[in-house]
This record gives sequence, C-alpha cells and structure tokens, in this order.
Amino acid sequence: MRRILGVACLWLALTAQTQALTNQLAGHPSPYLALHGDDPVAWQVWGQSVFEQAREENKLIFVSVGYFSCHWCHVMQRESYRDPQIAQMLNRDFLPVKVDRELQPALDQSLMSFVQQTQGRGGWPLNVFITPEGYPLYAVLYLPPDSFTQAIARLQALWREDSQHFATIARHSGPGGFPDSKGEIDPAQITSLGEAFEQMALGLANTIEGGFGNQSRFPHVPQLQYLLDRYQRRLGTPVREVLESTLDAMAQRGLYDHVDGGFFRYTVDPGWRQPHFEKMLYDNAQLALLFLRAGEVLRRDDYVDVGLGVLDFMAGHMRSESGAMVASLSAIDAQGREGAYYLFDREVLQRTLHPEEFQALREAWSLEGPATFDFGYLLVHRLPLEAVANRLGWSVAQTHNRLASGLTKLRALRATRMLPVDNKLLAGWNALALEAFVAGLAKTGAPEYEEIARGIKRYIEEVLWQGSVLFRAVTGTAPLGTTSIGDYAYLARALLAYARWSGDPADLEFATEVAKAGWRDFHTANGWRLGVGDLLKGSQLREIFRDDALPAPDAVLASVSLQLARTQNDLKLASTARAALDRAYDTLGRDPFAYPSRLAALERAVLEGG
Repeated sequence: MRRILGVACLWLALTAQTQALTNQLAGHPSPYLALHGDDPVAWQVWGQSVFEQAREENKLIFVSVGYFSCHWCHVMQRESYRDPQIAQMLNRDFLPVKVDRELQPALDQSLMSFVQQTQGRGGWPLNVFITPEGYPLYAVLYLPPDSFTQAIARLQALWREDSQHFATIARHSGPGGFPDSKGEIDPAQITSLGEAFEQMALGLANTIEGGFGNQSRFPHVPQLQYLLDRYQRRLGTPVREVLESTLDAMAQRGLYDHVDGGFFRYTVDPGWRQPHFEKMLYDNAQLALLFLRAGEVLRRDDYVDVGLGVLDFMAGHMRSESGAMVASLSAIDAQGREGAYYLFDREVLQRTLHPEEFQALREAWSLEGPATFDFGYLLVHRLPLEAVANRLGWSVAQTHNRLASGLTKLRALRATRMLPVDNKLLAGWNALALEAFVAGLAKTGAPEYEEIARGIKRYIEEVLWQGSVLFRAVTGTAPLGTTSIGDYAYLARALLAYARWSGDPADLEFATEVAKAGWRDFHTANGWRLGVGDLLKGSQLREIFRDDALPAPDAVLASVSLQLARTQNDLKLASTARAALDRAYDTLGRDPFAYPSRLAALERAVLEGG
C-alpha cells in the first residue's frame, strides 16, 4: 500500500509539473506575448506563482524581455525559441517567462540596469536568469543558437552543482544605498553643470553626419531639447551647429520615412541611412514636439513642417478607434521580412512610376547603384529640389510636381501591403502623444488636431484613470501590465499643457491630481520606486533617473509639480518637488550629458523661483 501511495504521489507531482509547464501565451492580449503563443518553449506569465514553483523545484527562472517591433527579438525567436531542442532544455531545467517590456517597464528597467552593470551594454531581447528568491544572477542579450545552447547548459550545470553558492552571490551583488545629499539649489553650481553639459555635447557631436558619437544613431531627444533651452537663452551659443546638423540628418536621411512620414527608432550606421524599421509611438510623439519647438527657436519653417508631418503620420497610421494611439508598427512585414513594407526595388519603381517621375525620384532620393537593403531602396535625401531641377533641366515647379506625383503613387502602393501593429494603448506614451498634438494645435489651430487631442485625453481620463490610480493599459475592463512613474510624470506634464490650452480649471486640477498620485506611489524619503509590487529582490530604489529614449521621469514629475504648485499655490507639493530636485549633484557632475531633463528642471526652478 505504501509503495502504491508513493507511486501515486510521484505521478501526481510529475503530472502537476507537466501541466504547469505549458505555454500560457496563446491569445494573450499583448500582441508581443501572443506572438510567442505557439513556441515550443513553455512560456509562463510573470507573476508570484512562478517564484513559488521555482522555490519548490529549486530552479532558476529564465526571463526573456522583448517587444513587438524589436528586430533581434524576432530573430532570436526564430532561431532559438522555436527550436525544439533548445525549448526542451529551457522547459526541463528552468522556468521560462516571457515579458513584454512595454507592459512591465519597471521590471524591464531593473533588468536592464543589471545587464548594463554586469556587461557594460544593453538591448533587447534581454534574457536574465533569476534565482528562486528573486535576485538576478546572469544575463545575455541576443545570442545565436549554438552560443545560447552552451550558455544555458553551462549555467544549469553550475546551478545544479552548487545552487546555494550562486544564490548567495546573487543576493549580495545588488546596489547599495544612497547618500543623503539634500541641500538648497545652488544657482552657481547649476550654471556650472549646464556649461559642462554643453561642452560634453560639443565634444560628442559629429557636425558632419549629425548626432552624437560614432556608432548607431538614436534621436537623443532629451539632450536636443536641453540644447534648444540653452540656445534660446543665449543666441550666441555654439550649439546651433550641433542642433541643425542633427535635426537635418534626422529629417532628410533614413531615420525618417519620406513616403508616409514618421520616424524609425534608430539607424545602425552613423550616417543615418540604415534604420531598423520599427516605428514607436514614444519616438514620434517626442520628435514631433522637438521639431515644432526647433522650428520656432531656430526660425526654421522646414522643421515646423517636419513636426506637423509627424503628427499627420500619427493621426493616419497610429490612431485607434478608441481615439488613443497604438504602441508601435512592426519592423517585420506580414511575410516576416524586415523592412520590406518600406522598400521598393527598381523593377517595382519603374513599373509604378512614369519615366519622368522615376527620373526625378532617382536624382532626389539616392536610387542609383545597387539597393542597400535586401528588399529594395529606402528613400534617403540626396539633393534639394532646386539642384534636381538644374540637373534635369526642368523648372522647379515641374520638378516639384513630378516628385509629388511619384510619392503619391508610392503611397498608394504601400497601402496594398500589410504591416503588423502592436495595438496596446499605453498611458505614458499616449500622454506624450497628447502633449505633441496640443503643441500642434497651439501652432496651427487645426480642428483635426483638437479632435485628436480631446480623444486621447478622453480615453486616458475615462478608461485608464480609475479612482486616483492610473492603469498602464487596459484589456476589456481589466488592467494590463504595471504602471510606472513615467506614466504619471508624462501624463501630468501633458495635462498641464492641455490645461494651458483649454483654460479649464478642471483640467488643471486633473493634472495636479495625477502628479500627486505619482508622488504617492513612487516617491520615498530614500529615493524612487521603479514600480509597485515588484517581485525582484534587492534595492529597486533609484536616487535619480538618467535620460534615455524617454526623459527622466523624476525630473519631469518634479518640474511639472513645481509649475502646478505655483498655479495652485500648493506649498506642500512645491516643497516635495524642490527637495527631490536638490539631490545628487555629484552624480550629475560625473556625467551631465546623461541628465539633461534634470538640468532643465533645476534651471527652470531657479529662473522661476521654485
């Protein structure tokens, strides 16, 4: 009888384990997670139950973070996560978890900090092995299948040999606490930090190609916004060349889609000619705002045209039926080909265009020689309109008309193609879009921009804002993902801009309520929480945030709170925001280029007496 019971218990245990390790992602409301729903890897959903099972079985948790429009995420899925042998290893030796970084921004940021600290670089897919207690142990980014197989086999062997030793290493490798560096804002020190930022920007700038450094090209919107601040206050500053060379390169070369409009996320080359083809809402919203402001500050109407063109792209390609904006457009077309949606081969161009249209496009948009990409040419600006007209012996008006009619035909051809869309409606990213459309509305008074701004604000207020709590996203009536400090910070700033346009006191009160909720949920005396209810262990506090693709949320929240406090005469809010800004001058001094949003907030506080 005892033996029968023992066999039965063992059978039940094995059955339970087998049932648990099945892929849970089929039909998931996240388009990215749903893409992995038919992988042979038994992907689990991030949550407490995963840690409970890991502790029971003494297994490492394998957390793979990515997003829908990520090129290398698709590559690693195709090469490794759909490989039966690799899947067998992951399912047998680990608890595999797939995470949509856009739904778990705090988790993504924590794990990204870990990989940057341990490997000196970051990116996606971000794959981190976590102990059953919740401490990150080891991370890899994209690896080809053979290297990935070796890495997971070696790690499993080490864990099996002495899991207690490696658990102890992970437990004691987290960051320490922060020094108490509060103090009054020192205008002289802030001035010095601003000058140091400018000198670093000048040193890093490539005024021939545009941008900073000599590697891949990212927009660096927070840095460019701060340089505009400095130029606006001191018109003699040498940063104008940095600004114009970078803005011109972004607007004229391969970062910008010259057929449908909108910006890609980055280019892989320093010449801005070869993008990875994902289009993100947060990039386009910020770049629309940047170009609108640059046009005003630098007196360049062409920059204003670019900014308005990005708004029109967002309105035409990213607006959902709800009125809010979708998260991204994929780099991979419906047939699994990177960039093919955006590219045109010579045969297609010659078949589609009138000979004179093709001739004009060839001169203006670098269509000579072999195509750079596998699936054809990407339009990259080569010559201005007048130069094209001179080369072809046409009038400027004739040249303009032939270029315009050719682009219209390419747009129609694009409309017959299929491009996957990540239809998540994210709070913080929609807040950035709201701010951009308010800026466009203030610039033009266009009724369509007003309709879009009101639609975004209505969706956030009626769907995502529930009883003084902001949801990251919603599926049906249920919250989806985990809200971050950035969601509150960017929304408070957007609502302040909206309130200034509308003149409605209720909009100003809404902005203040959102800002205060952000302080309530994410701020402590010792720093900022990345998220609420984080399952990772170790110090998940940050004293301050760096700017990256998005502006530092603590700086944004402090700055907008000071502005709201002055408007509302709220001394407590002002004191809280001011105290949060008066920290970490030593950190800023070590690398001011990484903290432009904080420098801008400090300077504004001094100038306005905050």
